Amino acid sequence: MRLYLTALKPTDSVTHGFLPAARALGCQVTILTDRPEQHPDAVACDVRDPRAVIDAIAHLGRPDAIFSNSDHIQAETALAAAYFGLPGKDWRACVATKNKALTRRELALAGIEQVHSVRLAPGDPVPERVPYPVVVKPREGVASEDVMLVERDLARAVELIRRRRPGEALVVEEYLEGPLRTLETLGDADGTRVLGGFRTTLGAPPYFVEERLDWAPDGPFEHVLRALGALGAGFGACHTEFVETKDGPRIIEVNYRVIGDHCDFLLAELLGVPLFEWILRVHLGERVPTIPEISGYGSAVSLVADRAGTILAAPDSVELDVEGVRLWHRPLRSVGDVVELTHTNRDYLGVVRAVGPDRARVDGAVESFLAARPWIVG
Repeated sequence: MRLYLTALKPTDSVTHGFLPAARALGCQVTILTDRPEQHPDAVACDVRDPRAVIDAIAHLGRPDAIFSNSDHIQAETALAAAYFGLPGKDWRACVATKNKALTRRELALAGIEQVHSVRLAPGDPVPERVPYPVVVKPREGVASEDVMLVERDLARAVELIRRRRPGEALVVEEYLEGPLRTLETLGDADGTRVLGGFRTTLGAPPYFVEERLDWAPDGPFEHVLRALGALGAGFGACHTEFVETKDGPRIIEVNYRVIGDHCDFLLAELLGVPLFEWILRVHLGERVPTIPEISGYGSAVSLVADRAGTILAAPDSVELDVEGVRLWHRPLRSVGDVVELTHTNRDYLGVVRAVGPDRARVDGAVESFLAARPWIVG
């Protein structure tokens, strides 16, 4: 079987998740990327242009699957899969989920939910009257970059973001107050399956840095599944963020790929299944197996720099088994690195994930690890 994987920069999800999974399935993998120097044995291709992806694949040989885990090139990859008649996501759904203004529009047109939202194209005037507090963010942003809670002076916040992102469209929408949740799904030609979900702990406002995710497999997920249905986002892996407001669940954003920041590995451990293989099998035309029932608990704790400076000490990559809790630490930076605070997920130093029989033991294992092996920035 020949699998084409489109990619931008290297990620742990691809390097340590999807590539080993593809090898386990016996696939011959060809990586198409605009950064071939960063990937082993990759083929140079303008992966942001579906015509270039189609041309490259036609030249290299008939595919059995075309897949991407990148936020930025889902639509292009879906179009290439459709051209060759392969299982894949609907490119329209990929566009509608990536573009946060389109997401709001489609959900409103379908009668799923009404969230006050204004799209600001480059040069558009900032609205004078908005329902403060509001959130301003890039229309197609990722990793909490330039996402801000604004309680007054929206014009100033928009000006700051436009300086960093000239030529990019923004979205201004009402602030949705309540617990932040996720829904993780995996779909095939027969429909969408719920894998579970997490509760998300955020850092201090006005920023939205995700500091911790805790396993929360129980719903209610009905509203979110209806929203995904309205967007057409059912095939393959999907990571959806929503808020449990006083008026019911409301969508924050739909990321049409598997959950990131090492929670994909956490999800695989919790389910006890080869999750990355399952996702690839769907793109190879197979069905999603029966989802197992989960009795354990898991958390992913992102270690966020709280100051700028130089990393003076850091724990190594480790895997431990302590009193029934399996714990992994993955460093994302190195001793000697200079940290410049961005108030985004780019400020992560490392990630600790842990799986155990209950929250108390998982929390205890994580706290003990962090106390014994601290990151030091000075």
